[in-house]
Amino acid sequence: MPINTGNSLGAFLKDRRNRLDPATFGFSGRRRTPGLRREEVAQRANISPTWYTWLEQGRGGSPSSDVLNRIATGLMLTEPEREHLFMLGLGRPPEVRYRTTEGVTPRLQRLLDSLDASPALIKTATWDVVAWNRAAAVVLTDYGALPVEQRNILRLLFGNPAIRASQHDWENLARFVVGAFRADAARAGAVSEVSELVDELCKVSSEFEALWLENNVHVQGEGLKHLRHPKLGPIELEYSAFAVDGRPDLGLVIYTPADRSVADRIRSLVIQQL
Repeated sequence: MPINTGNSLGAFLKDRRNRLDPATFGFSGRRRTPGLRREEVAQRANISPTWYTWLEQGRGGSPSSDVLNRIATGLMLTEPEREHLFMLGLGRPPEVRYRTTEGVTPRLQRLLDSLDASPALIKTATWDVVAWNRAAAVVLTDYGALPVEQRNILRLLFGNPAIRASQHDWENLARFVVGAFRADAARAGAVSEVSELVDELCKVSSEFEALWLENNVHVQGEGLKHLRHPKLGPIELEYSAFAVDGRPDLGLVIYTPADRSVADRIRSLVIQQL
C-alpha cells in the first residue's frame, strides 16, 4: 500500500497520539485502538476536539503557534518533536525557548577531555562557562578554582586584571566579545535573562557600558587569539566556535595551537598540573 504523504501533520499527530498510554493520564475504558483518543488529546491541550480532529484530517487551515505549543504539551513531545511539529504545521521552527544549564552530558565532557593540547570549553548563551578541559584550565583560566558565579567570560574579561593583562589586544577583543555575546543571547532567546548581567557589568565597567551602547553584533565563528601566558609566553591559538546540536543555549569553543611546539608546551604544562 503506498504511503500517503499529503497530510504529514495529521500522520505525525496520530502516530504520537497512538504511542501514549491512556492510564498514565488517568483515562480508562475499553479501547479498540492503542493510545489516546482525539478528544483526550484536545482536552489535554485545552483546544476544541473538533479543531484537533480537523488538524489530523488535514482540514481547517494552518494552526497558530499557540495551538501547536498546546498540542506539543498535550502529546508530551520532546524538543526535536516539537520543532518537527512546527515545521509540519507552519513551515518554520518554533521560537526559541531559553533554558538554563546546570552542566553538560558525560559525552560532551569526554569530547572536551579528548583534546589534550587544545583548550576547549562549553559556554551558555549568557557566556557562563559550564565545562572545560585541562588544557583550558592551564592556558585560559582555571575555572574550577573560581566560584560558580565568577565562571563568566564577560565578568572575567571586564573585572579580572590578570585576564585583561593576558590579552594581546584587549580593546578590540572586548568590542568583539560584547557583540558576539549580544548575538548569542538573542539567538538563544535569552535577552531577558542577560539583562541582570548587563546591568551589573555596566555598573562595574564604564568600558563595557560604552561597548554595549554601541549595539554592535558579531558572530564568533573562527579566528585567531593571541595570549601573553605567564608560563608559555606569547602564544597564538586558532579558535573555532560550534553550536551544540539540539541545544541553542550552549556553544562549544575550541582553541587549537597554531604550531606543534605550542601544542607540545601545552601538553607538558597540563602534565605538570596533574
